[in-house]
Amino acid sequence: MTMAIPNGELQLHGLRGATTSLANTTEAIEAAVSELVTTLVQCNRLTPEKIVSITFSVTADLNACFPAAIARRQRGWESIALLDCQQMYVEGDLKRCIRILAHAWLPSDQPPQHPYLGETSLLRPDRSAKTDNS
Repeated sequence: MTMAIPNGELQLHGLRGATTSLANTTEAIEAAVSELVTTLVQCNRLTPEKIVSITFSVTADLNACFPAAIARRQRGWESIALLDCQQMYVEGDLKRCIRILAHAWLPSDQPPQHPYLGETSLLRPDRSAKTDNS
């Protein structure tokens, strides 16, 4: 999703990404979410005021904690709309998967980057690298 604002300097983008947790524990989920959020922020050069909202979805085998509560610990994220939901179950889906959909304002000349970390490259076989420009 891309929406330009009238001055043409920024565009609203839907940023996707995913990772997997090593286990269904608070510590493992915290580590996975922290890495995913850090990567998304760094590769898209995001600041809190550029982020509109973030939705986290997790597979049914992850229920030890809420990813949004982990993300909310980021400095300046107190006003960002964060939401958790459970990913729809599909036979054969990747286990212990955490997906992210962030809506953020990016400079119009900056292509969005979508981080797929660890085993989640299986979700997007069309992407050979951790991030890309689509």
